[in-house]
Amino acid sequence: MFHRKTVSFIPLLSALLLFLLLPEANAGMYVCIDSAGRAHYTNIISSENCRPLRNRTGISTRPGGAPARRSATLRQRRKKDSSSYDHHISRSSQRYNVDPYLIKAVIKTESNFDCYALSRRGAQGLMQLMPATARELRVRDPFDPHQNIDGGTRYLRSMLETFDGNVPLSLAAYNAGPTLVKKINRIPRIPETVRYVQKVLAAYKGYRGYFPRSSRKIAATNTKLRKYGD
Repeated sequence: MFHRKTVSFIPLLSALLLFLLLPEANAGMYVCIDSAGRAHYTNIISSENCRPLRNRTGISTRPGGAPARRSATLRQRRKKDSSSYDHHISRSSQRYNVDPYLIKAVIKTESNFDCYALSRRGAQGLMQLMPATARELRVRDPFDPHQNIDGGTRYLRSMLETFDGNVPLSLAAYNAGPTLVKKINRIPRIPETVRYVQKVLAAYKGYRGYFPRSSRKIAATNTKLRKYGD
């Protein structure tokens, strides 16, 4: 019996070894978005809504090929060429009546203009939409710049409406969720959220060159942020 079982495993073992030696076995991972907006991780491109999954080492995958390290020049260009999204920002700004500089500041802070950004928690794309939020916003491909910016701006607009145009509170809600911020009616003393609001406001001021005259609450809230921040 023992000999018979050992022999029966030989074909299976051979097939496994053959699979591991195939070039396709070394293919990189992809994140694919289904019709419901859910993200699936696979090593096979199953639809046009699949994008290479990039890790913290900078390794990406060419479709049908082996992993290839992106050049430093390309990596820097992907993360810092903000002007390439200006037309998407302008369109969403006009559509939802949100300051384009504020949209740009959120993108800068969320993804540093990397349209394929994927956080550890699963937030996706330029404005780092969570899968559930993307589904609510009917964003089918969160890695598509136009869809992501449109959905993210629409969500930011809803936060601004919820908090009567208070930019810092709206940004805190964008990061930590509107339920908590609405409950306490202030920026939560969560280090990540505090730093997030500070970074967005700094980028916002940098893009505009000044804080909007109608946003006096920004300066007052900034004082509180410095007090509670790290």
